[in-house]
Amino acid sequence: MKAVVLGSFGGPAAFELCEVPKPVPHVGQVLVRVLATSINPLDCQVRRGDYADLVQLPAITGHDVSGVVEEVGPGVTSFSPGDEVWYTPQIFDGPGSYAEYHVASENIVGKKPPSLSHLEAASLTLVGGTAWEALVVRAALRVGESILVHGGAGGVGHVAIQLAKAMGAKVFTTVREANFEFVQGLGADVVIDYERDDYVDAIMRETEGRGVDVVFDTIGGTTLSHSPDALAQLGRVVTIVDIAQPQDLIQAWGKNASYHFVFTRQNRGKLDELSALVERGQVRPHLGAVYSLSDIPLAHAQLERPNNGLRGKIVIAVDPSAHPPSARL
Repeated sequence: MKAVVLGSFGGPAAFELCEVPKPVPHVGQVLVRVLATSINPLDCQVRRGDYADLVQLPAITGHDVSGVVEEVGPGVTSFSPGDEVWYTPQIFDGPGSYAEYHVASENIVGKKPPSLSHLEAASLTLVGGTAWEALVVRAALRVGESILVHGGAGGVGHVAIQLAKAMGAKVFTTVREANFEFVQGLGADVVIDYERDDYVDAIMRETEGRGVDVVFDTIGGTTLSHSPDALAQLGRVVTIVDIAQPQDLIQAWGKNASYHFVFTRQNRGKLDELSALVERGQVRPHLGAVYSLSDIPLAHAQLERPNNGLRGKIVIAVDPSAHPPSARL
């Protein structure tokens, strides 16, 4: 089978399209013909070597799968050949999704939402699972509460806005002015231009000095240290971004705030919950760009380009013939 292999840590050129053996499913596993995958910031971190101790080279990376079950191993009861499925491969535990076939434990695989194309489904597994864990499991966002989503036009952010609205929350988000209409279409109630406005001032003005109940950080930088200034008492901050430098969190103490650091875990339950939201029309992923398997280096380069203008996710049509032209942007 064809696969994009990471031979050394470095820039996008470190990837090479290769012929590798097709995997075989063992007990409790399914072999999936990968029709689509996508590009995440985590993929770029892995490629650069940020997790070098956890990745053995050469490696097939990638963290999203949408495809069709080709074969099932002994003991598999939930799936049969021909089933359309979606999932996030186990992170740092075996080959990833930049390949024509992938083997996974049936416990982390879900039935693809019927209303999503494979490109759309592949764009949602990791970011959707991350947003679910951040807002539902960790922040325990409740009906009537308010949330600030930093980076609302990004891969995780644009899903988080929709999920928070489905949960009955009032949503504030920070984006560039060019993305105002996009995030408003997702359901954002208050949109803040982070290039022109101070988000703390804007939130305190909109909430009459109370602050928001939850801050969801998808961008990093100084967000963790400044976010307590926008929090209500007993507020919660959830971040999915690595902390590269020490942060001054003294303001959080004064708000009785709690902090949650999320590195998403893989399981079928989150996928089934997301699928239900998708089928009710409450969550819909946005495709920002589509590339072929051989063009994964170009896709990485676009994601890492400053001010790349992307909305939503970059997806990879692993098997272009499986996607109608209308689904390829």
